[in-house]
Order: sequence, then C-alpha cells, then structure tokens
Amino acid sequence: MSGTTAGGGSESVPEDVVGGVTERRVRSGEVELCVVEWGDPEQPTVLLVHGYPDSKEVWTDVARRLADRFHVVAYDVRGCGRSSAPSPLRGGFTLEKLTDDFLAVADAVSPDRPVHLVGHDWGSVQAWEFVTVERTEGRIASFTSMSGPCLDHFGHWIKRRMTRPTPRRVAQLLGQSAKSWYVAALHTPALPEAVWRGPLGRRWPRILERVEKLPAGAAGGYPTASLPDDAAHGAWLYRDNVRERLLRPRRDAIAHVPVQLIVPTGDAFLSERLYDDLDRWVPRLTRRTIPARHWLPRTRPDQISAWVAAFADSVEGGGRAVPDKPAGPYADRFGGRLVLVTGAASGIGRATAFAFAEAGARVVAVDRDAEGAARTAELARLIGAPRAWAETADVSDEQAMEKLAAKVAAEYGVVDMLVNNAGIGMAGSFMDTTADDWRKVLDVNLWGVIHGCRVFGRQMAERGQGGHIVNTASLAAYQPSKALPAYSTSKAAVLMLSECLRAELAGQGIGVSAICPGIVNTNITATTRFTGVPEEEQKRRQSRTSQLYARRNYPPEKVAAAVLRAVARNQAVVPVTPEARGARFLGRISPKALRALGRIDMPM
Repeated sequence: MSGTTAGGGSESVPEDVVGGVTERRVRSGEVELCVVEWGDPEQPTVLLVHGYPDSKEVWTDVARRLADRFHVVAYDVRGCGRSSAPSPLRGGFTLEKLTDDFLAVADAVSPDRPVHLVGHDWGSVQAWEFVTVERTEGRIASFTSMSGPCLDHFGHWIKRRMTRPTPRRVAQLLGQSAKSWYVAALHTPALPEAVWRGPLGRRWPRILERVEKLPAGAAGGYPTASLPDDAAHGAWLYRDNVRERLLRPRRDAIAHVPVQLIVPTGDAFLSERLYDDLDRWVPRLTRRTIPARHWLPRTRPDQISAWVAAFADSVEGGGRAVPDKPAGPYADRFGGRLVLVTGAASGIGRATAFAFAEAGARVVAVDRDAEGAARTAELARLIGAPRAWAETADVSDEQAMEKLAAKVAAEYGVVDMLVNNAGIGMAGSFMDTTADDWRKVLDVNLWGVIHGCRVFGRQMAERGQGGHIVNTASLAAYQPSKALPAYSTSKAAVLMLSECLRAELAGQGIGVSAICPGIVNTNITATTRFTGVPEEEQKRRQSRTSQLYARRNYPPEKVAAAVLRAVARNQAVVPVTPEARGARFLGRISPKALRALGRIDMPM
C-alpha cells in the first residue's frame, strides 16, 4: 500500500512480519518512518503516537490489549527509534512536518478509512494539531489525548490568566510554570543533547523505575537503546514549536472530531487546570480522570486500552454502541477502572458488581458458582461495564487464589479495587460448634479475605499507583452474640485485619475499608449452617431466618452504594444499616450495654 500527502508524499516499502507484528518503512518527505502493526487490517485502525523522550515501544502493552479487536498501528516519530532524523535538525520538527508524517502513515496503513488517533505526551501535543487543521479532515475518526495539551489552547490559557488575572488564575499560572521548568532547559543550546547523551541517558530507565514505578527494560523493549539520541533529537520538538505557538496561538484550533481527554491526577508535568477551558475548543468532548502519574501507557495499559476501545466503539457505532461517558454517580471516579468482586454470584457481591458497572468500571466477578458469576458478568455488561468477566475460584484455596491473581493480571490488568465479599454464615452456641465448623467458617470468612488481600494487594503495591481494598465484615464484628460465636469471631478478625492493613498500605496510596452491614436481605441465611441441631431443624431455622431478613427487607443495593462511597471517600470502617450504626455507637458510649445485648438470641 502507498499514499501521497501534501507534505511531500509517502512510500510504503515491503513489510516484515515477526511474531504476528508487521513492520514497514513509510517515506514522508526527507525522512523514513518505522511503522509497526498488530491485529487484523480489516478492523478499524487505532493509531498510537508516542511522546518525549519515548519511542513507539511505550505503546506495546496497550497495543497488545487492543489487537484482538482493532488494527493497531504505532510509529517512531521522526528522529526517534528506528525512524530517520531530518537534516538539518533545526526546522525539521515543526508541527506542520509532523502532520505530514501522520498523513503519510495513515495513508499507508488505512487508506480507505479514518483512524482512531491516540496520543501521549508530545504524541498528544502533535495530535492536537492533526485534529484541528483542515487538511486532516476525513482522515481521523476520533482522538484520545493523554498528558499533552494543544499548544494553541495552552497559549490562550496563559494569555487569559495574564491579561485578566485573579488570585486563582495567578496561582494556576504559577503552579503550571513550576511544573514546566524543563521546557526552558530544553531550549538551551547544546546542553540537552550533552546531558541526554551523557549521564541522564544512562540513568533514565532507573529514574523512571523509581519515580513512575516502571519496570526498567521490561517487555516490549522500553526504553530502547536509542533513548539518548531520541531525546537529543526530540529537544527540537520544543525549540521548533513551543515559543511560536504560545506567543501567537491560532484562533481557529477547533477540533473537528470527537475527543476523549484522559487526565492523570498525579501528573508531575501538567496541571489538571490546563484543560478547564477545553469545551471552547472541542464541541464533542469526553473527559476522564485517573489517579495515576504521567506515563499512563506503561502504568495503566489495561485501563487505557479499555477506554480507547470503548471510545472507538462508540464512534464506530455512531455514538450508540456504548455511551461516551458512564452515567452512574461515581462515573468520573471509577469509569474504566478494574474492580474484582468475590462472592459475586448473588447478594451483596452481585449488587456491588452492578454498582461499579453502572459507574463504568470493568468488572471481574468471582464465585464458586460458575453459572452465577457468568450471569453477574453478563448483566454487568448490559448495565454499563465496558468489559466484564467471570472467574471461578474458591477464596479459601490459597493456590486457587494465586492462580486467579496471576490470570487476572495477565489478561485484564492489575486490579484497581478489590472487594473481598465472599462469606458463609454459621449460627449456634460455642459448645455446639465443632472444630470442623470453625475451620469452615474461618477458611472462607477470614482466610478468603487474607488470600485476596495478599495476592491482589501485593500486585497493587508493586505497581505503585495506589488502589483500594474493601473487606466485607459485619455488625457481628463488634456486636457480641451468644448465637454467633464463630461467625462473629471471623468478622471481628476481618475488621481488625482491615484496620492493620490500612495502616500498612496508607503510605503506598492504597486505601482499605471494612464494610459492616447488619440485617440485609440476601440468600446467606438460606445457606447458613446451624450447629448442634438435626437436619430437619436446621432447614426450619434457615427458613425462619430467611423470612425475618425478608421482612426487614434491607436491600443489598444499599450496601453496594456504601461500598462505592467508602472507596470514593477512603473511609476506614463503614456501618451500613441502622442497627449496625446503632451498635457501633452504643459500643462507644456504653460497652456494658452492648455486651448485654449479646446475651439475647439475635439474627446474624
């Protein structure tokens, strides 16, 4: 395939296929661009543009996740990786020439259909040029922007704050100026080249590993050995464009395609406030935030690929395939994030999976009941989850949980929110509860939580991008009951485990919440074991307790709402029902009265 552009033409030379990845060379004016492709060329094309000082390898993890449904393309920007550099360098990196390169690649890989454009850092900066100039109209279907503003929009943002200053605007300007210190350094003659080809180039992988929690030299060959030269050449991106556009920004920089803006709240280089006025320039804007740092393609490939896929699907379907933005009350907080819920086949677990799905989260529904978990995942997709999967596992089985965690990380990504909800009921006096009964309830209610926290919590901590763990405890965790010694003990242990883990993980940005429901209308009563009684009496008690809970009729959906609220607010202990809140309050003002209540036969 080959195509031509207004910028000097393009030429695609023979392809090289290695391990399912196609590589080709595309000519754009005086440079030759290295282009790689994944997936089926008959599918819609997603075109990924990397930033500074990266190469196309920064996209490897995202590309692999998208390749099963899209034709995915990435290329080394001129002067980077295996693409050639212009000569001379000065004047060779203007946004106009970068636009020529984009059109050359787009014509080569998708001559008959517009592409879904995705940019990060300087890849996003130049992509803003692509979606706001007339000559690219009809070649772009959508644009997803990450950590890279339009220089023209940025210039107008600065002018408004300088010409009409207010204390708030001045603070915003000073804050962004502090974050942009490196821009001035990159304008310094010869110094950036010397630093990058010297100590910084050698130390950059370690710096990324420490600051962004990136695995240096990880899969996909990122960062590449060409990094020092790439960074030295890339300094001209700033020199050829920044000063000119910030001083004389275009007034017609209106996006002619739908735009999805993804803003990491922990970006060290760009303030969230930079995008406050973006509605003026983007008629069709979807904005998402994510608690992460700058290098999203490496630290959040699972979530980024999910958002890109959902946005592309929406545009391909005329805006009807999936909503541009989930409609739940916590959509901005949880949209696109990955949540795993145990005990998800019914009750509180299923309601929690649905609540996260409504907020646009991706859901992994886990349960011993394979059919029930599959049904939860199916309904979660219908409710609003961009993706939902069902997994079968026994939470009390350590090896099974280890395998589950490895599979989830490999296929879906590192979990952002973990809800350890699986549990069983057990009632009966201490003397009637056998050692085997104790093992059963502790294996599921306590060890199941321990296994979940250990295997998934470790993944969160190693990723270094925060997260949240929710453990379902109970009113019984702090309300003594002579009828529930085993159950109460297991839930009290879950509560204390949650408090201890919260203290340990706080410094790593991982929150831990213990949810304490009371009498909630779920099917746990129908499966509760009543110790020390014959089978016929056990069934009678199960039926009686189920009727009592049904008359109380406190729905699991209210518990699910409390779970999402606890994560959003990072709450430590959350009594949910009125009786749970009342018992916790009574325990503080009159522990003796609370202990007296424990002598009464109370429902679980």
